[in-house]
Amino acid sequence: MEFQVMLNDIAQRISKATSFFDVMPEIEADMLRILRAERVTIYKRDRNGREICSTYKSSDDVKEIRVPLTNTSIAGYVALTQKVLRIDDVYDEKALQRIHPNLCFNTHFDNTSGYRTKSMMVTPIKKDGVMLGVMQVLNHIEEKTFTEVDLHNAVKLATIIGNRFKFELGGTSGPFEYLIENEKISEEDLEQCQERAQKLGIPVTSLMISEYNLERDEIGESLENYYQVPYMSYDDGLNIPRGMISKVSNNYLLKQLWVPVEGNQDEVTILIDDPIDSDRIMETQRVLNAKNFVFKVGLATDIRAYLGVKDDLSGGGRASEVLENLKSVDLKREEEEHAKKQTGKQAVNDDVELVAEEAFDALDDNAAPVIKLVNQIIVDAYNSDVSDIHIEPGKGDDDASVRYRVDGICNLHLTLPANYVPAIVSRIKVMSSLDISERRLPQDGKLKVKIRDKMIELRIATLPTVNGEGVVMRILAASEPLPISRLNLSERNHDRLIEGVSQPHGIFLVVGPTGSGKTTTLHAVLGHLNKPDRKIWTAEDPVEITQKGLSQVQVKPKIGLTFAAALRSFLRADPDIIMIGEMRDAETAEAGIEASLTGHLVLSTLHTNSAPETITRLLDIGLNAINFSDALNGVLAQRLVRTLCPKCKTTSAATDEEYNHLQLLYGKEQFSELGYEREGLELHRAVGCKACSNTGYRGRTGVHELLIASPEIKEMIYHGATASEIRDRAVEEGMRTLLQDGVWKLLKGDTDLEQLKRIVSD
Repeated sequence: MEFQVMLNDIAQRISKATSFFDVMPEIEADMLRILRAERVTIYKRDRNGREICSTYKSSDDVKEIRVPLTNTSIAGYVALTQKVLRIDDVYDEKALQRIHPNLCFNTHFDNTSGYRTKSMMVTPIKKDGVMLGVMQVLNHIEEKTFTEVDLHNAVKLATIIGNRFKFELGGTSGPFEYLIENEKISEEDLEQCQERAQKLGIPVTSLMISEYNLERDEIGESLENYYQVPYMSYDDGLNIPRGMISKVSNNYLLKQLWVPVEGNQDEVTILIDDPIDSDRIMETQRVLNAKNFVFKVGLATDIRAYLGVKDDLSGGGRASEVLENLKSVDLKREEEEHAKKQTGKQAVNDDVELVAEEAFDALDDNAAPVIKLVNQIIVDAYNSDVSDIHIEPGKGDDDASVRYRVDGICNLHLTLPANYVPAIVSRIKVMSSLDISERRLPQDGKLKVKIRDKMIELRIATLPTVNGEGVVMRILAASEPLPISRLNLSERNHDRLIEGVSQPHGIFLVVGPTGSGKTTTLHAVLGHLNKPDRKIWTAEDPVEITQKGLSQVQVKPKIGLTFAAALRSFLRADPDIIMIGEMRDAETAEAGIEASLTGHLVLSTLHTNSAPETITRLLDIGLNAINFSDALNGVLAQRLVRTLCPKCKTTSAATDEEYNHLQLLYGKEQFSELGYEREGLELHRAVGCKACSNTGYRGRTGVHELLIASPEIKEMIYHGATASEIRDRAVEEGMRTLLQDGVWKLLKGDTDLEQLKRIVSD
């Protein structure tokens, strides 16, 4: 208790002082009391990135002690590694060398002053993970050595000093906080940028430059404010000391993202993208073994440039560049080579899913030209958040086209000479283990590629057209499940959805066309239900999203493992919750109803246009109306609508015509529930910028229609009511249609009327 009271008093006096070193003489005695030590020295990090510095008064003069970041001195070593040290005997050379081979105690002070240093504890002074200084404590006043309790107390005191140093140095609490404070980027944009960078496996700073138009020096200033070391940009005229890294693999340095930019074995300056990564800091010492180290922060793309790799941050694809290099290649011969290699092989692997046995490296610079082109088409698509790649032959000698589907819209990405298509199609067939000699029948397969150490799976469909074979590749982007809170549900839909899927048994359906986000929604629901006390089985085709705690099964119809077969097996495997990827036929639907009536919660999807139509569709395929009405918990219909680009969207006052039209679409009687008045109503408009490829739209969000099976609706199902009758009753009970939900999302600025009309009719 006494320790905490004294610590709080020290903290208050530090916070009131003009600077820490001004108040240090006043609080030094109290610091020594709580540390139970004879001497204490506080070092503050110098902004030059080279040294730590301690200021003290001697007579009327102010003097400084400067210690370089080095593994030869104790304080310098702690500053370099950010490790906490407790040394029982500073004169025990073997003990010091066990910490680091070069570490030694500087005896100069002891020799000149007559003071005898015995034990020592040294701790880094940090705030938000950034090293701001070092506290060095000498000689316990009672014992021969310091204890773990003493060390714990020293760390507490160092934390208080770190708060003060952060304030004095003007440091920020995050690497990009300076950009937010100066309105260079919003918190929402930064979060989206970080998520996208993580998905693509690239540095977030690269996306800031290519998609958010931030200047390198602006980002550098933000990094400098956080890491408290100088920022250094790429200098084309600077020759780095390659002799220091002559025995180190360039690939190793590219992966580590650090490079020596100047210096020698006495002192070396390291450019690194994260100067507080202690593991990499230690690695620089191991590799370079220099005496002193200076650290500067740089952008990952600049570090790569010093290592000879120039990143393209223009935002455009590189497939067109690869295509130019193909002009002199005999593609017909290359196609024949592929055919020769394939001769004698099975067109289909023993695994009938047609998945290639090994993943192809999509960034292999040593690949043949046509292979590079196919790889780059895939890489460009992945980098651009493409869902589908369409390779379409032209008529006669007309150019073929490569189109990407982004946010539900197909756009032309590349044109190819007609004679290139056979070799490209053959290459894709080889990658997905299809029969390259069969060009008359459609074929389906899968392939895996590795992009920046991340495995990406694609589903392949080849189809013979009148102009030649075409290929469609769907990117199955494995991802983490979204929380339900991020599905952009209305408050009513959110609460009722939770209610509908929280029943102990019954069936809940998510419906919509292909590519409407049904799997994403189902996995968000499963993420909510996934608790240690529940056993959850899923049957999916394909398994796109994986979750810890789920038992997920990939269906394989060609060997008899259908959705219906998997569902029947699940019933013998002690399930609480069952998810069936799709109710494709009456057999699967009947098995799902049966499972829900025997005490299990069943989740599934269906391809229907609306929630009420789902009910009549299932009755039309022969489901028993009594069983179905008893089992049904609810139906969520959904679509995906393109969202306005948050970077460039603007607002303007709604016209009378627009206001009246929105009222009509939502329903004049119900429009008032949205809380929007005619006076002052503003609508968001698409503009277009570099971040959204000048389309005005970026990303998609869900539009929903949730029907909960109330007792009245169950009664209507039992008596064979029509879809329109069920719809009218559901609306009376609070359901809002897809169109109404879309109007609400339009009014709150997610989308506009043009995009809403693309997915729902008036």
